[in-house]
Amino acid sequence: MSANKDKLYIFDTTLRDGEQSPGASMTKDEKMRIGKALERMRVDVIEAGFPAASPGDAESVQAVAEIVRDSTICGLARALDKDIDIAAEALKPAASKRIHTFIATSPIHMQTKLRMEPDQVVEQAVRAVKRARGHTDDVEFSAEDAGRSEFDFLCRIVEAAIDAGANTINIPDTVGYNLPSQFGDLIRRLRENIPNSDKAVFSVHCHNDLGLAVANSLAAVLNGARQVECTINGLGERAGNAALEEIAMSVRTRQDVFPCNVDLETTEIINCSRLVSTITGFVVQPNKAVVGANAFAHESGIHQDGVLKNRETYEIMKAEDVGWNTNRMVLGKHSGRNAFKARLKEIGIDFAREEELNSAFSRFKDLADKKHEIYDEDLQALVSEVIHDSVKERFKLVGMRVCSETGETPVAQVTLLVDGKEQSISAEGGGPVDATFKAIESLVKSGCDLQLYSVNNITTGTDSQGEVTVRLDKRGRIVNGQGSDTDIVIASAKAYLNALNKALQTGERTHPQAASQI
Repeated sequence: MSANKDKLYIFDTTLRDGEQSPGASMTKDEKMRIGKALERMRVDVIEAGFPAASPGDAESVQAVAEIVRDSTICGLARALDKDIDIAAEALKPAASKRIHTFIATSPIHMQTKLRMEPDQVVEQAVRAVKRARGHTDDVEFSAEDAGRSEFDFLCRIVEAAIDAGANTINIPDTVGYNLPSQFGDLIRRLRENIPNSDKAVFSVHCHNDLGLAVANSLAAVLNGARQVECTINGLGERAGNAALEEIAMSVRTRQDVFPCNVDLETTEIINCSRLVSTITGFVVQPNKAVVGANAFAHESGIHQDGVLKNRETYEIMKAEDVGWNTNRMVLGKHSGRNAFKARLKEIGIDFAREEELNSAFSRFKDLADKKHEIYDEDLQALVSEVIHDSVKERFKLVGMRVCSETGETPVAQVTLLVDGKEQSISAEGGGPVDATFKAIESLVKSGCDLQLYSVNNITTGTDSQGEVTVRLDKRGRIVNGQGSDTDIVIASAKAYLNALNKALQTGERTHPQAASQI
């Protein structure tokens, strides 16, 4: 970073606000994988969750705090003593920790949700910040729904929070209501009118209800904000949050405009994007900026000709700078174990246990017999399966046979290990996948409702692996299951069983959508 440039801190909330996207619930192990990927990207602050939401959330935050050493780990807490103390306990293992406390400040929220007078809100905010400072020197305060708050009151509560010890002040556009010029002006006026504003870093957290989250965030940066709260792929509740990859590359690409820069290892963006997409089941649209499959593709002959003569005619940034690689074929059936392990390490995958590596290599060899060219995306999917299988499974696919022909009702015969005992059953369905799911359900009798069934090709070609995501709802508990195979029906069975193994685990966890938000 240039010596005369400020630093723009990147605060990633994929594990907290991103998980509030309906259906995007993540397990503890999945949060740990994403946390390590964010650390490799050198994200400054990782908001790992909302510890007071449930014991499961607290465990996940603690697990991320234990394994991530190079990023600050943050826990969200309402302006309540109990929330703050639970967050502090979950964050104890962190090498660097932050407590992020918040309270609503807009008239509509204070009157209808909190049922509190403005003086009471200020008093509670100050109490919360002071209590958080008793646990850590790094405290962030958020004024929920700041974008619709009265300016004078916002100045008052922010000044009080800074005096109480908050060293980061977050101004959220909680409902995505603001326009860029309006929001940028708000940040400038706050910094100019609050006497102690120089004692805190101003942060922004914008939602995308009007498609303006990134634009509003960048307008704020141009007006003095030096932290942006964002998520991988723009994941988040309703229309999502500001996309980390778009914020980072906008600032880095337009250094002629921005008086700050980011310290991110941007070549890790694509790997992290794929990981989040696989775990949550939220597919990245092909025309998504930076991380979409078409982001650096050129169909027009005029565009192709221009790029061949000079890349900058139609490309404002290099595909390689965000992790795209035009030569992604790395392994084949003759590749050895060392080459396999080395390539996994290059793309940020390092198994903690030798047996997991052995299992992954065995699956790689099986895949190489079916698919001539193995790409990084194939390896990511393969590793996901190994990690899923390392968790105790009640149900495991042993074998299956599906018959589907024109004019006949499809039939699936499935053999499973159910709690260690092999069982087989057949079922008919409207198609081969439907028949497979009905056969599995007739054995398992889970009582789950199928919320989503999605199929995507991992790479190109007719021999590509299909990656299937299945989302199940078990009495309000939402889980995602993933499976991959060159045979779509087998991949579907794997995904359904993966979801069932999660859904029927003991110790249910409240979905984060039930908790408060900013």
